[in-house]
Amino acid sequence: MRVFIVGGAGYIGSHMVKVAHNAGHEVITIDNLSTGHKDAVLYGQFEFCDILDTSRLNEIFIKYRPDAVMHFSAYSIVSESVKNPYKYYHNNVSGTLSLLSSMVENNCKKLIFSSTAAIFGNPDYLPIDESHVKDPINPYGKSKLMVEEILKDFEVAYGLKYVSFRYFNAAGHDPDGILKERHDPETHLLPIVMQAANKTRDSVSIFGMDYGTRDGTCIRDYIHVNDIATAHLKGLEYLNNNDVKSIELNLGNGNGFSVKEIVQEVENFTGEKINIIYEDRRLGDPPALIANGDYAKDILKLNNKYCSLRDIIKTL
Repeated sequence: MRVFIVGGAGYIGSHMVKVAHNAGHEVITIDNLSTGHKDAVLYGQFEFCDILDTSRLNEIFIKYRPDAVMHFSAYSIVSESVKNPYKYYHNNVSGTLSLLSSMVENNCKKLIFSSTAAIFGNPDYLPIDESHVKDPINPYGKSKLMVEEILKDFEVAYGLKYVSFRYFNAAGHDPDGILKERHDPETHLLPIVMQAANKTRDSVSIFGMDYGTRDGTCIRDYIHVNDIATAHLKGLEYLNNNDVKSIELNLGNGNGFSVKEIVQEVENFTGEKINIIYEDRRLGDPPALIANGDYAKDILKLNNKYCSLRDIIKTL
């Protein structure tokens, strides 16, 4: 298939480009390089474009005539979304509407959308399944939930078919050692802790010690970036079947690890002592997010390769 990977120069997107190419797909990356890196796009064609530029998007759609689109192009820092909600609604919602407009205009009716566990807010129960109430507590989660609602309307009105993947915490690096996270500044916990272990960072900040969890720190479910990419390929296969219904699926490993447990595991693995600074809670952080991924496994026949925290850390 000819697949547009929007945001393909970013962390998850660049891994997706590699995995999709290796699976035999023709990949075209669309990215404005605001947070991505062109040298991370290892395969296929690259087109510089902001998704808010509908006219430019239409030119690219006409040039390549893709069979499907994978949409990774979103801002995703929870704390930043609280401080600057306009940035998140403008890019994540208005930008997605621009992309969807071009898809409809150019008769491209298959979409894989990167959603998030942040749409659930503070969970009523764990692990979280797809039917859990959606009540996001930060603009990032709200922006993604808005897009999920928009996609439902586009399916009814325009026949767009989609798979929406609600990631829990993407983690890990390309097992071949070619690609990695390159956020500036880095915001994801595992690479921050690894930097502290490698002594390229002085310390790790833990935000909040008074959550109602087993050790007082936030708990998250980590899924390897390559397992996410594999799920996207399975999502494409699903959309290629006739008369399928669009679906929303949770992606995680079903295991929750606290911030302190992450630090301890990295210390155990590397043999390095990590300096911790305890700080106040950040706005918009739920105490715990753990996925029930059974539905995704059943529908797409998923079998995550990196199931343990140690397996993920090894790739870092």
